[in-house]
Amino acid sequence: MLSFTIIVILLVMLVALARAFTGPNVFDRVLAANLFGTKTVLLIAAISYLLGSPDYLDIAVIYALINYISVIGVLRVTEIRRERRQAGAE
Repeated sequence: MLSFTIIVILLVMLVALARAFTGPNVFDRVLAANLFGTKTVLLIAAISYLLGSPDYLDIAVIYALINYISVIGVLRVTEIRRERRQAGAE
């Protein structure tokens, strides 16, 4: 059953990756990249449980923190660029 869960997570990651490359705007792409990162954390946790090694959970937590910080950073840069573009157009 856990192998099936891992396969489903991999399929969802593939769909998120496709959405990240084909998103109509930058926010859809960032959301898809965030989804990919979240599913990666779930995948690492599932593999950790499958192997019976809790050591991988530390890696999953660190990856989740990096994913969170990077998404906030990308959205902030996007917001700053949008504000500059609007200020230049006025």
